[in-house]
Amino acid sequence: MDWDDLRVFLAVARTESLSAAGKRLKIDPATVGRRIARLEEATHARLFTKSPQGYALTEEGARLIPHAEQAERATLGAEESLTGPGGLTGLIRLGAPDGCANYLLPQVLSRICDENPGLEVQIVALPRVFNLSKREADMAIAVSRPEAGRLTVQKLTDYRLHLAASRNYLAGARAITAPEDLQGHRIIGYIPDMIFDKELDYLAEIGIGPATLTSNSVSVQLNWLRTGAGVGVVHDFALPAAPDLARILTDRISLTRSFWLIRHESDARLDRLNRFADQLTRGARAEMVRLEALIADETRA
Repeated sequence: MDWDDLRVFLAVARTESLSAAGKRLKIDPATVGRRIARLEEATHARLFTKSPQGYALTEEGARLIPHAEQAERATLGAEESLTGPGGLTGLIRLGAPDGCANYLLPQVLSRICDENPGLEVQIVALPRVFNLSKREADMAIAVSRPEAGRLTVQKLTDYRLHLAASRNYLAGARAITAPEDLQGHRIIGYIPDMIFDKELDYLAEIGIGPATLTSNSVSVQLNWLRTGAGVGVVHDFALPAAPDLARILTDRISLTRSFWLIRHESDARLDRLNRFADQLTRGARAEMVRLEALIADETRA
């Protein structure tokens, strides 16, 4: 059985599409189809069924998955052993919620890449949970610890959130000195039916709202606040990127959350990903300390 055919098989299984698999592997869809046909002939089994939704694994295809993944891990392990313990190289794709992706990861990953010139990193910023089994990413950051699945999980870093608004908005609006003063102020937050994790339901926990300006994107919410549109919950680590915003009611309303780094269980044996995860964790924690110190210094000033 040819490893290259197994590699194509895994790409189709994970993307459920010949064209998407071709894009991932940088080969044309017709070649993908031929490789799958060749593998089916070699195994004497039909591995996929085609439907309007895409290519779905048959029972025989599902049985082949763990063996193909074992071959994948062996190949990656062999590559690592030959390259040795030097700098990180190759491509790593990291999935993350957009607040983390926009305001924490860029500077952390830039430093990691500076130290590892052969490394290429992709950030996939989506407000949802990533499917690591389908290899949407090599690893993902989540806002809550998953309780199921073949995963390895480690805490990346804690972070804090507070209510904030633009200084111009606060200068022209009714004073906010207590939570009850928020009545009559326009609230900015998440679209309720698009809150993909209970940890993001900030307004319900605080007991304010409902929000009248809503988005599934942290960046959109932050930009609404910067335009003076109202009051909303903001990550403290995002505030250095928005110096026109000011925290309010910090002694009365404060939230603490955690980012979790999640990997597929089978990847725990890959030294390259282990080393990247260690560098990412150290870098994220150091950067969080730096960013939150900037906010603390500004508050004291």
